[in-house]
Amino acid sequence: MSLFGLGSKNQRTFRPKKNAPSGNKGVQLKKHIDATLGNGNLRDVVRLPPGEDLNEWLAVNTVDFFNQVNILYGTLMEFCTPYTCPTMTAGSKFEYRWADGVQIKKPIEVSAPKYVEYLMDWIEIQLDDESIFPQKLGTPFPQNFRDVVKTIFKRLFRVYAHIYHTHFQKIVSLKEEAHLNTCFKHFTLFTCEFKLIDKAELAPLIDLIESIVTVC
Repeated sequence: MSLFGLGSKNQRTFRPKKNAPSGNKGVQLKKHIDATLGNGNLRDVVRLPPGEDLNEWLAVNTVDFFNQVNILYGTLMEFCTPYTCPTMTAGSKFEYRWADGVQIKKPIEVSAPKYVEYLMDWIEIQLDDESIFPQKLGTPFPQNFRDVVKTIFKRLFRVYAHIYHTHFQKIVSLKEEAHLNTCFKHFTLFTCEFKLIDKAELAPLIDLIESIVTVC
């Protein structure tokens, strides 16, 4: 079975796929993403379409990247366990601890799968909160919307960092590295286009990132 199992009946996802925001232009923008993905130029895919609202574009892409990472990690669950990955790391120099500021206010050390579980639950709460991600036409985005989006992308990056540092050889052995690399390139180009992740946070994968973009 393909590691990522795209298009397969046996495709395993960590949780149900989220739909694009239905309010405003969410559905139309999702169609634009799907259409431009087919042209092979990811730099064109990430650019804000002329005349479109930046927050709308950030919202629909946040859902898209959440789904993408969700599928990638979901297919790795049998390799990423509390036994193989007792802490959430990205190599020997970087360890991530979990806190959401609400239920867990002080960062705690958890296994990689538990970290990702906490993360995906937290992101779903943000996406389902209509005061943050509006569903109704004409509903304004909150003033802190970009800050929420930046936190989501910063934490999704940590999943990529863990996958590359800990599970990449397994992916290579299954000949699925091209798909992972394409997903990460798309993610990197988008985050750099809109300055969503501080450069210090990118350190675990900075060499890979600099091979994709000159300046981020």
